[in-house]
Amino acid sequence: MSFIHLDDFIAGWIGGASSVVVGHPLDTVKTRLQAGNSYRNTLHCVLTIYRKETVTGFFKGMSFPLASVTVYNSLVFGFFSNTQRVISKYRYGNELQPCGMLDLTVASALTGLMSVGLGAPVDLVKIRLQMQTQTVLAANLQLAGSAAGGGGSIQLAAVGVADRRLYRGPVHCVGSILRSEGLPGLYRGAGAMVLRDVPGYTLYFIPYTVLCGLLSPDGRSSAHPASICLAGGLAGSISWVTATPADVVKSRMQADAQLHRKYTGILHCIAQSYRTEGLKVFFRGASVNAIRGFPMSATMFLTYELSLKFFRSFRRH
Repeated sequence: MSFIHLDDFIAGWIGGASSVVVGHPLDTVKTRLQAGNSYRNTLHCVLTIYRKETVTGFFKGMSFPLASVTVYNSLVFGFFSNTQRVISKYRYGNELQPCGMLDLTVASALTGLMSVGLGAPVDLVKIRLQMQTQTVLAANLQLAGSAAGGGGSIQLAAVGVADRRLYRGPVHCVGSILRSEGLPGLYRGAGAMVLRDVPGYTLYFIPYTVLCGLLSPDGRSSAHPASICLAGGLAGSISWVTATPADVVKSRMQADAQLHRKYTGILHCIAQSYRTEGLKVFFRGASVNAIRGFPMSATMFLTYELSLKFFRSFRRH
């Protein structure tokens, strides 16, 4: 189809890489807050990570998303832009016809649904690597304690496992999950991710489009870079804050390794989390999401739009 443009995918790839570098430290904080309960608040989490793991702790697990999220964002932005063209082509007979609000909603929701296919395994591996405060030693001590009937003190020699991380890196993590949980293991939490991303992308692309229009009242074809940053940043904050409850459930299910599984499914995770920690647990990390969503999305949209403008300048010539 002639209206499928590859430059949207390439620009999305560049935008994705820049947003990962900007947002990963706060993403690590967000994941630790949501998947665990050993932190009193955001500041305590940040200070604990820094004290125990130094600055490198904030970038734990970044190599995998840097390689994969770039592809993920490439597909998301390419799919969204091209879906709009397909809708305009069949509804109005012209792929260049701007989409209405209903068209944007459909394109956004479809993008959110599509994103789960690649995004679920990427998120799962990222979260498992970010949660590397859990060691094989600790897990085996817990299992040995259960086997011993809760007898209390267990000598290290009784377990015979060296103090090391569960996963040596992204490839080892994927291999371990496939061996212990099979292919479905890579999609653990995918249902919660659908609940997060379908409305999440709708509240990502629509606010961005609307805000860009409001910030460019002269009707220029391309918004000013400052307008793109502001619209993109606000859209990211709006999207992430509203998606926080579903994101909490997704993070908990994905961090829930098979070695000591706590949740049997989405509803069980919601019920168990509510029973043990109350309603506030579903808004854990909301402030981090709001703060992190702004620079990440501002960077994402700015580099995407500038890259797209650059590529299209060659097409015109």
